[in-house]
Amino acid sequence: MSEFKLHGVIPPVVVPLTKDRHLDLAAFERTVNRMIDAGVHGLFFLGSSGEVAFLTDAQRYHVMQEAVAVVNGRVPVLAGIIDMETMRVVDQAKRAEAFGVDALVATAPFYALGGPKETERHFRVIREHTDLPLYAYDLPVCVHTKLDPTMLVRLGKDGVIQGVKDSSGDDVQFRWLCLENEEIGHPLSLLTGHEVVVDGAYMSGADGSVPGLANVDPESYVKQWDAYQAGDWETVRKIQDHLARLMFVTRHVRATVGFGAGVGAFKTALWQMGVFNSNQMREPVQPLEGKDVEEIVNALKYCGLLPQDAPVRE
Repeated sequence: MSEFKLHGVIPPVVVPLTKDRHLDLAAFERTVNRMIDAGVHGLFFLGSSGEVAFLTDAQRYHVMQEAVAVVNGRVPVLAGIIDMETMRVVDQAKRAEAFGVDALVATAPFYALGGPKETERHFRVIREHTDLPLYAYDLPVCVHTKLDPTMLVRLGKDGVIQGVKDSSGDDVQFRWLCLENEEIGHPLSLLTGHEVVVDGAYMSGADGSVPGLANVDPESYVKQWDAYQAGDWETVRKIQDHLARLMFVTRHVRATVGFGAGVGAFKTALWQMGVFNSNQMREPVQPLEGKDVEEIVNALKYCGLLPQDAPVRE
Protein backbone atom coordinates (compact mmCIF):
# COMPACT_ATOMS: atom_id res chain seq x y z
CA MET A 1 0.00 0.00 0.00
CA SER A 2 2.81 2.42 0.79
CA GLU A 3 4.01 2.06 -2.80
CA PHE A 4 0.63 3.12 -4.25
CA LYS A 5 1.22 6.69 -5.42
CA LEU A 6 -1.31 8.33 -7.69
CA HIS A 7 -0.18 11.01 -10.09
CA GLY A 8 -1.44 12.71 -13.23
CA VAL A 9 -5.04 13.23 -14.30
CA ILE A 10 -7.73 11.23 -12.49
CA PRO A 11 -11.17 12.45 -13.62
CA PRO A 12 -14.13 12.07 -11.26
CA VAL A 13 -16.44 10.19 -13.58
CA VAL A 14 -19.81 11.70 -14.52
CA VAL A 15 -22.33 8.87 -14.81
CA PRO A 16 -24.76 8.79 -17.78
CA LEU A 17 -28.40 7.90 -17.20
CA THR A 18 -31.23 6.84 -19.44
CA LYS A 19 -34.35 9.00 -19.57
CA ASP A 20 -35.91 6.83 -16.85
CA ARG A 21 -32.83 7.31 -14.62
CA HIS A 22 -31.18 3.92 -14.99
CA LEU A 23 -27.45 3.55 -15.63
CA ASP A 24 -26.83 3.89 -19.37
CA LEU A 25 -24.28 1.11 -19.82
CA ALA A 26 -23.46 1.88 -23.46
CA ALA A 27 -22.75 5.55 -22.72
CA PHE A 28 -20.91 4.62 -19.50
CA GLU A 29 -18.53 2.37 -21.41
CA ARG A 30 -18.13 5.04 -24.10
CA THR A 31 -17.19 7.83 -21.69
CA VAL A 32 -14.81 5.62 -19.66
CA ASN A 33 -13.02 4.39 -22.78
CA ARG A 34 -12.84 7.91 -24.18
CA MET A 35 -10.99 9.14 -21.09
CA ILE A 36 -8.67 6.14 -20.94
CA ASP A 37 -7.89 6.55 -24.65
CA ALA A 38 -7.02 10.19 -23.93
CA GLY A 39 -4.32 9.01 -21.53
CA VAL A 40 -5.77 9.64 -18.08
CA HIS A 41 -3.89 8.05 -15.20
CA GLY A 42 -6.84 6.82 -13.15
CA LEU A 43 -10.60 7.21 -12.72
CA PHE A 44 -12.55 8.23 -9.63
CA PHE A 45 -16.08 6.85 -9.37
CA LEU A 46 -18.77 7.82 -6.85
CA GLY A 47 -17.56 11.31 -6.12
CA SER A 48 -19.55 14.53 -6.32
CA SER A 49 -19.39 14.47 -10.13
CA GLY A 50 -20.76 10.93 -9.97
CA GLU A 51 -23.79 12.15 -7.99
CA VAL A 52 -22.90 9.89 -5.07
CA ALA A 53 -25.08 11.90 -2.69
CA PHE A 54 -28.16 10.95 -4.72
CA LEU A 55 -27.54 7.19 -4.97
CA THR A 56 -29.01 4.33 -2.99
CA ASP A 57 -26.55 1.70 -1.78
CA ALA A 58 -27.71 -0.63 -4.57
CA GLN A 59 -27.08 2.06 -7.18
CA ARG A 60 -23.60 2.73 -5.76
CA TYR A 61 -22.73 -0.95 -5.92
CA HIS A 62 -24.00 -1.19 -9.49
CA VAL A 63 -21.76 1.70 -10.57
CA MET A 64 -18.75 0.12 -8.82
CA GLN A 65 -19.39 -3.28 -10.39
CA GLU A 66 -19.67 -1.83 -13.89
CA ALA A 67 -16.72 0.53 -13.38
CA VAL A 68 -14.33 -2.26 -12.43
CA ALA A 69 -15.56 -4.38 -15.35
CA VAL A 70 -15.26 -1.62 -17.97
CA VAL A 71 -11.88 -0.33 -16.80
CA ASN A 72 -10.60 -3.91 -16.63
CA GLY A 73 -7.29 -3.03 -14.97
CA ARG A 74 -6.20 -0.45 -17.52
CA VAL A 75 -5.94 2.35 -14.94
CA PRO A 76 -6.45 2.49 -11.16
CA VAL A 77 -10.08 2.68 -10.04
CA LEU A 78 -10.87 4.90 -7.05
CA ALA A 79 -14.23 4.59 -5.29
CA GLY A 80 -15.91 7.17 -3.10
CA ILE A 81 -17.07 5.79 0.26
CA ILE A 82 -18.91 8.91 1.32
CA ASP A 83 -21.47 8.74 4.09
CA MET A 84 -22.73 10.52 7.21
CA GLU A 85 -20.87 8.63 9.92
CA THR A 86 -17.82 6.44 10.34
CA MET A 87 -19.24 2.93 10.49
CA ARG A 88 -21.48 3.55 7.47
CA VAL A 89 -18.32 4.59 5.64
CA VAL A 90 -16.58 1.42 6.83
CA ASP A 91 -19.46 -0.62 5.39
CA GLN A 92 -19.03 1.19 2.06
CA ALA A 93 -15.28 0.50 2.18
CA LYS A 94 -15.76 -3.22 2.70
CA ARG A 95 -18.19 -3.48 -0.19
CA ALA A 96 -15.90 -1.45 -2.49
CA GLU A 97 -12.97 -3.65 -1.58
CA ALA A 98 -15.00 -6.74 -2.47
CA PHE A 99 -15.68 -5.30 -5.93
CA GLY A 100 -11.94 -5.00 -6.57
CA VAL A 101 -11.35 -1.25 -6.60
CA ASP A 102 -7.78 -0.01 -6.20
CA ALA A 103 -8.24 2.81 -3.70
CA LEU A 104 -10.86 4.51 -1.52
CA VAL A 105 -11.84 8.16 -1.15
CA ALA A 106 -13.60 9.45 1.98
CA THR A 107 -14.77 12.85 3.18
CA ALA A 108 -15.10 13.91 6.79
CA PRO A 109 -18.35 12.69 8.36
CA PHE A 110 -21.30 15.04 8.16
CA TYR A 111 -24.81 15.74 9.48
CA ALA A 112 -23.82 15.07 13.12
CA LEU A 113 -20.82 17.38 12.91
CA GLY A 114 -17.88 16.78 15.22
CA GLY A 115 -14.64 18.64 15.79
CA PRO A 116 -11.00 18.11 14.77
CA LYS A 117 -10.54 15.13 17.09
CA GLU A 118 -13.57 13.34 15.67
CA THR A 119 -12.54 14.07 12.09
CA GLU A 120 -9.06 12.63 12.63
CA ARG A 121 -10.47 9.62 14.45
CA HIS A 122 -12.84 9.04 11.51
CA PHE A 123 -9.95 8.44 9.10
CA ARG A 124 -8.04 6.32 11.62
CA VAL A 125 -11.05 4.04 12.13
CA ILE A 126 -11.47 3.59 8.37
CA ARG A 127 -7.82 2.54 8.19
CA GLU A 128 -8.41 -0.07 10.90
CA HIS A 129 -10.97 -1.76 8.65
CA THR A 130 -9.28 -1.76 5.23
CA ASP A 131 -5.90 -2.41 3.67
CA LEU A 132 -6.67 -0.41 0.53
CA PRO A 133 -5.01 2.96 -0.12
CA LEU A 134 -7.18 5.70 1.39
CA TYR A 135 -7.50 9.25 0.09
CA ALA A 136 -9.01 12.06 2.16
CA TYR A 137 -11.52 14.13 0.19
CA ASP A 138 -11.48 17.78 1.29
CA LEU A 139 -14.94 19.06 0.32
CA PRO A 140 -16.12 21.65 2.84
CA VAL A 141 -18.81 23.09 0.56
CA CYS A 142 -20.72 19.79 0.91
CA VAL A 143 -19.67 18.32 4.27
CA HIS A 144 -19.05 21.62 6.11
CA THR A 145 -15.68 20.57 7.54
CA LYS A 146 -12.36 21.87 6.20
CA LEU A 147 -9.59 19.31 6.58
CA ASP A 148 -6.58 20.83 8.33
CA PRO A 149 -3.28 20.48 6.41
CA THR A 150 -1.29 19.63 9.53
CA MET A 151 -3.75 16.86 10.45
CA LEU A 152 -3.62 15.46 6.91
CA VAL A 153 0.18 15.37 6.92
CA ARG A 154 0.12 13.69 10.33
CA LEU A 155 -2.25 11.05 8.98
CA GLY A 156 0.06 10.60 6.01
CA LYS A 157 3.12 10.21 8.20
CA ASP A 158 1.32 7.57 10.25
CA GLY A 159 0.27 5.66 7.13
CA VAL A 160 -3.44 6.24 7.71
CA ILE A 161 -4.03 8.00 4.39
CA GLN A 162 -2.02 7.87 1.19
CA GLY A 163 -3.20 11.09 -0.38
CA VAL A 164 -5.65 13.98 -0.54
CA LYS A 165 -8.21 15.00 -3.14
CA ASP A 166 -8.51 18.72 -2.45
CA SER A 167 -11.75 20.28 -3.68
CA SER A 168 -11.83 22.98 -1.03
CA GLY A 169 -11.07 25.82 -3.44
CA ASP A 170 -8.68 27.13 -0.79
CA ASP A 171 -5.42 27.64 -2.67
CA VAL A 172 -3.63 29.05 0.38
CA GLN A 173 -4.34 25.98 2.50
CA PHE A 174 -3.41 23.71 -0.43
CA ARG A 175 -0.03 25.41 -0.74
CA TRP A 176 0.57 24.96 2.98
CA LEU A 177 -0.40 21.31 2.61
CA CYS A 178 2.16 20.89 -0.18
CA LEU A 179 4.88 22.53 1.92
CA GLU A 180 4.17 20.47 5.04
CA ASN A 181 3.98 17.28 3.00
CA GLU A 182 7.33 18.01 1.39
CA GLU A 183 8.99 18.77 4.71
CA ILE A 184 8.40 15.23 6.00
CA GLY A 185 9.35 13.39 2.82
CA HIS A 186 6.20 13.66 0.66
CA PRO A 187 4.21 10.70 2.04
CA LEU A 188 0.96 12.00 0.51
CA SER A 189 -0.07 12.13 -3.12
CA LEU A 190 -1.75 15.55 -3.40
CA LEU A 191 -4.42 16.00 -6.08
CA THR A 192 -6.34 19.17 -6.83
CA GLY A 193 -9.99 19.19 -7.79
CA HIS A 194 -9.90 22.95 -8.45
CA GLU A 195 -10.14 22.50 -12.21
CA VAL A 196 -9.91 26.15 -13.29
CA VAL A 197 -6.54 26.75 -11.58
CA VAL A 198 -4.76 23.41 -11.95
CA ASP A 199 -1.71 25.31 -13.21
CA GLY A 200 -1.43 27.07 -9.84
CA ALA A 201 -1.68 23.76 -7.99
CA TYR A 202 1.11 22.34 -10.14
CA MET A 203 3.26 25.33 -9.27
CA SER A 204 2.62 24.50 -5.61
CA GLY A 205 3.84 20.95 -6.21
CA ALA A 206 0.61 18.98 -6.73
CA ASP A 207 0.96 15.37 -7.83
CA GLY A 208 -2.02 15.58 -10.15
CA SER A 209 -5.56 16.74 -10.71
CA VAL A 210 -9.08 15.35 -10.31
CA PRO A 211 -11.04 17.71 -12.56
CA GLY A 212 -14.71 17.13 -13.35
CA LEU A 213 -14.22 19.10 -16.54
CA ALA A 214 -11.87 16.32 -17.74
CA ASN A 215 -15.00 14.32 -18.55
CA VAL A 216 -15.62 16.89 -21.29
CA ASP A 217 -12.03 17.53 -22.42
CA PRO A 218 -9.68 14.85 -21.07
CA GLU A 219 -7.08 15.42 -23.79
CA SER A 220 -6.33 18.97 -22.67
CA TYR A 221 -5.81 17.97 -19.05
CA VAL A 222 -3.47 15.16 -20.09
CA LYS A 223 -1.51 17.51 -22.35
CA GLN A 224 -1.28 19.99 -19.49
CA TRP A 225 0.09 17.28 -17.21
CA ASP A 226 2.66 16.27 -19.82
CA ALA A 227 3.74 19.91 -20.18
CA TYR A 228 4.07 20.20 -16.41
CA GLN A 229 6.29 17.11 -16.35
CA ALA A 230 8.43 18.64 -19.10
CA GLY A 231 8.73 21.98 -17.26
CA ASP A 232 6.93 23.79 -20.09
CA TRP A 233 5.07 26.30 -17.96
CA GLU A 234 3.93 28.46 -20.85
CA THR A 235 2.05 25.52 -22.34
CA VAL A 236 0.64 24.67 -18.91
CA ARG A 237 -0.71 28.22 -18.65
CA LYS A 238 -2.11 28.33 -22.20
CA ILE A 239 -3.96 25.05 -21.75
CA GLN A 240 -5.34 26.29 -18.44
CA ASP A 241 -6.69 29.41 -20.15
CA HIS A 242 -8.52 27.17 -22.63
CA LEU A 243 -9.93 25.04 -19.81
CA ALA A 244 -10.99 28.10 -17.82
CA ARG A 245 -12.96 29.30 -20.84
CA LEU A 246 -14.47 25.85 -21.29
CA MET A 247 -15.68 25.97 -17.69
CA PHE A 248 -18.10 28.64 -18.87
CA VAL A 249 -20.40 25.69 -19.64
CA THR A 250 -21.30 25.94 -15.95
CA ARG A 251 -21.24 29.73 -15.57
CA HIS A 252 -24.10 30.56 -17.91
CA VAL A 253 -26.62 28.16 -16.37
CA ARG A 254 -29.59 30.15 -15.08
CA ALA A 255 -32.31 27.57 -14.35
CA THR A 256 -30.68 26.02 -11.29
CA VAL A 257 -27.66 26.00 -8.97
CA GLY A 258 -25.47 23.39 -7.28
CA PHE A 259 -25.30 19.95 -8.87
CA GLY A 260 -27.85 20.93 -11.49
CA ALA A 261 -25.60 23.71 -12.77
CA GLY A 262 -22.27 21.92 -12.36
CA VAL A 263 -22.71 18.22 -13.04
CA GLY A 264 -25.81 19.11 -15.05
CA ALA A 265 -23.71 21.25 -17.37
CA PHE A 266 -21.09 18.50 -17.77
CA LYS A 267 -23.80 15.98 -18.62
CA THR A 268 -25.38 18.40 -21.08
CA ALA A 269 -22.03 19.04 -22.76
CA LEU A 270 -21.34 15.30 -23.08
CA TRP A 271 -24.86 14.77 -24.46
CA GLN A 272 -24.43 17.51 -27.05
CA MET A 273 -21.03 16.04 -28.02
CA GLY A 274 -22.62 12.61 -28.58
CA VAL A 275 -20.85 10.87 -25.70
CA PHE A 276 -24.01 10.62 -23.59
CA ASN A 277 -27.46 9.75 -24.90
CA SER A 278 -29.20 12.18 -22.54
CA ASN A 279 -28.43 14.77 -19.86
CA GLN A 280 -30.72 13.14 -17.29
CA MET A 281 -29.93 13.77 -13.59
CA ARG A 282 -30.65 11.86 -10.39
CA GLU A 283 -33.77 12.82 -8.44
CA PRO A 284 -34.64 15.44 -7.35
CA VAL A 285 -32.38 17.34 -9.78
CA GLN A 286 -33.84 18.06 -13.20
CA PRO A 287 -31.85 18.07 -16.48
CA LEU A 288 -31.01 21.38 -18.13
CA GLU A 289 -33.08 22.49 -21.10
CA GLY A 290 -33.84 25.39 -23.40
CA LYS A 291 -31.60 28.44 -23.20
CA ASP A 292 -29.20 26.75 -20.79
CA VAL A 293 -28.50 24.00 -23.33
CA GLU A 294 -28.00 26.59 -26.08
CA GLU A 295 -25.45 28.48 -23.96
CA ILE A 296 -23.53 25.27 -23.26
CA VAL A 297 -23.44 24.47 -26.98
CA ASN A 298 -22.11 27.97 -27.68
CA ALA A 299 -19.33 27.48 -25.11
CA LEU A 300 -18.37 24.13 -26.66
CA LYS A 301 -18.22 25.73 -30.12
CA TYR A 302 -16.12 28.63 -28.86
CA CYS A 303 -13.61 26.20 -27.35
CA GLY A 304 -13.50 23.98 -30.43
CA LEU A 305 -15.25 20.95 -28.97
CA LEU A 306 -18.15 21.23 -31.41
CA PRO A 307 -18.13 22.41 -35.03
CA GLN A 308 -19.63 25.84 -35.60
CA ASP A 309 -22.54 24.42 -37.62
CA ALA A 310 -23.45 21.72 -35.08
CA PRO A 311 -27.19 21.80 -34.28
CA VAL A 312 -28.51 21.65 -30.72
CA ARG A 313 -29.52 18.08 -29.97
CA GLU A 314 -33.09 17.56 -28.80
